[in-house]
Amino acid sequence: MISKEKLASLFDELKSVSDLEIYQKTSDLKRFSKDFFDYSPILMNELKDCIADIVVRPLSCDAIFVVAQVCNKYSTPLTLRGSGTGNYGQCVPLNGGVVMVMSGLRKIRKFDPKSGEITVESGCLLRDINDELIEHGRQLRLLPSTWRSASIGGFISGGSGGIGSVRWGFLRDHGHLQALEIITTEDPPRKLELNANNSEALNHAYGTNGIITALTLTTAPYIEWQQIVVDCIEWDQAIELLTKFNCAALEIYLGTLLEKEIVDCLPHWSGKPKQKHRILLLVSLDGVSTIERLAKSAGADFYDLGPENLKAGRGLRELSWNHTTLHMRGIDPDWTYLQMLLPQPELEIMTNMKAEWGPNLLWHLECVRQNGVQRLASLPLVKWQGKEEMNHMINQFKELGAVIFNPHTITVEDGGLGVIDSDQVQAKINYDPKGILNPGKLKGWNIKNN
Repeated sequence: MISKEKLASLFDELKSVSDLEIYQKTSDLKRFSKDFFDYSPILMNELKDCIADIVVRPLSCDAIFVVAQVCNKYSTPLTLRGSGTGNYGQCVPLNGGVVMVMSGLRKIRKFDPKSGEITVESGCLLRDINDELIEHGRQLRLLPSTWRSASIGGFISGGSGGIGSVRWGFLRDHGHLQALEIITTEDPPRKLELNANNSEALNHAYGTNGIITALTLTTAPYIEWQQIVVDCIEWDQAIELLTKFNCAALEIYLGTLLEKEIVDCLPHWSGKPKQKHRILLLVSLDGVSTIERLAKSAGADFYDLGPENLKAGRGLRELSWNHTTLHMRGIDPDWTYLQMLLPQPELEIMTNMKAEWGPNLLWHLECVRQNGVQRLASLPLVKWQGKEEMNHMINQFKELGAVIFNPHTITVEDGGLGVIDSDQVQAKINYDPKGILNPGKLKGWNIKNN
C-alpha cells in the first residue's frame, strides 16, 4: 500500500484527466485486484490480502499516457488488468498502487482482407473479435476456454495456448503476434510500434514490461467445426484413439480426453454420463467420417452432435482446457490442477502416477502441437492435500520427464519453462526503467535488482 500523502497527490493529478474513470470504493478495489487465483490454494494464501490503492479505467491512449506519467512521477506500482479470467494472479497488485483496467480500449481498428491479419485494441473481447472475423470468413487461431469473457490483451499477456493449440501450437510460437502498439512508463512515456520480432518479449510477460494498447494478429480461414464425442471403456484404448485422431490427416480444432470420473461431474447438458472415458473433438465436416471409422473400429461409442452453436455457450469448447477445472471445482472446491507436457510414451507416466495417487489424481489431456510435432499436454485434476504433497507430486512428474507449467506460482518464469528470458528483462529495462509495472512478477528483474 502507498502512503496516504502519496495517494492523495496521485488522486489529485488523475481526477482531472478526461477519458479516465476512477474507482476508490473498497468493493471495487477488491473486485479489480483479483482473478481466479483461488484455483490454487497456494496462491489463495499468498494473494488473498493483495489490494490496489486506486483503480483507473482509461478510455483512450491519451489517458494511459497520463496514468503512466503520474505513476512514474510518484514511483507507484502500476498493474494492468484485462477481464481477470487468469488463474496465476497475473493482474493482482502485489504491492498495492494503481490497477489499470484496459476494458475501455475495445476498438477493432483494421482488418486486412488479403493477409487476414486483424488489428485490435487490447481491451477487445476475444468473442467480439471472433464474431467480426467470421463476417470476413476468418477466425482466431487460438482461444482460451474463457474466450467469451477474456480480453485479447490479457490473453497475450497471460495466456499460452488453448483451443486451437492442436493445430496452431502456442501463443509464443512465431507467426501469431505480428505487431504491438505499446506505451512505456519512461519519463516522459512514449508510444511505440513494435514489429513481430520486437513484440516477442512482451508476449506472455504478465504486463511487466510495457503497456499494450493494440495488437496485430494472424487469423485462420473460418471453419464451421463439428462437435464429436467418443466414449471408451478402457483408458489405454482412449489414449490410443486420441493419438490417432491427433496425428490423422484431419482438420481438428480441439482434442480433449477426460477420465470417466470427470465426465460424471460435467454439466447435464454435456450428455448423460455412462462411466466411460470421453474424447471431445472439434473437427471439420470432411473429417467426421474418418473419426467415426476409427472410433467404431476400436469398439468405442461415436456421437455426432452437429455443428457448434457459438451463441449458446453450451458447446464442447466449454468443457475443455481450464473450464474442466472450473466444472470440477463447482462440485468440490478442494480440486485444483497442474499443467504439463507429457513425455512419450504418455501412458507409462500416467499409469505410474495413478498407481501412487489413486483417486486424488484425475487425468485430463489436450492435444497440442509443440515445435511442429503433435503431442499430448495435460491439465490433471489434483485433490488438495497440502502444499508439501503438491510439491512432492510436481517433483515426481519432473523426475518422470514431464515439463511442468506450474499454476501455483506468481512469476512469469516459474509458471512457464522455469528459465529467465533475457529479452523480457531487457524490454523491462528499456520500457519500464523504474520497474513500476506489475512488480514482483518478473523473476529475472527481481534477481537483477536484488
